[in-house]
Amino acid sequence: MRLEARKYLYDIQQAATLLAQFTAGKNFADYAGEAMLRAAVEREFEIIGEALAQLARRDPELATRVSQHRSIIDFRNILIHGYADVDDRLVWDILETKLPILSREISALLGATQE
Repeated sequence: MRLEARKYLYDIQQAATLLAQFTAGKNFADYAGEAMLRAAVEREFEIIGEALAQLARRDPELATRVSQHRSIIDFRNILIHGYADVDDRLVWDILETKLPILSREISALLGATQE
């Protein structure tokens, strides 16, 4: 794996780790009520989506090994371009249901590159 592709995977992993840290012990009511938390969560999801978009441009085969990679990129685009219509419940749902899967997949891909 090229160093550039590995860097994008690492960026995704770091953003996912920060998302877990930011939201540890929080629930949806906390999220909905804290503007700074919402902004931080959205920013890290933007980083994940952008890193995955860059990875898809440079190593499409590797990007396809991330399930839902196209949906993740599309979600980033919604956060960036459709910011006025972001549904907080959707963001929280993705955080709880999709992020753990993404984190496992990225860790596996990074682990595979070290073997």
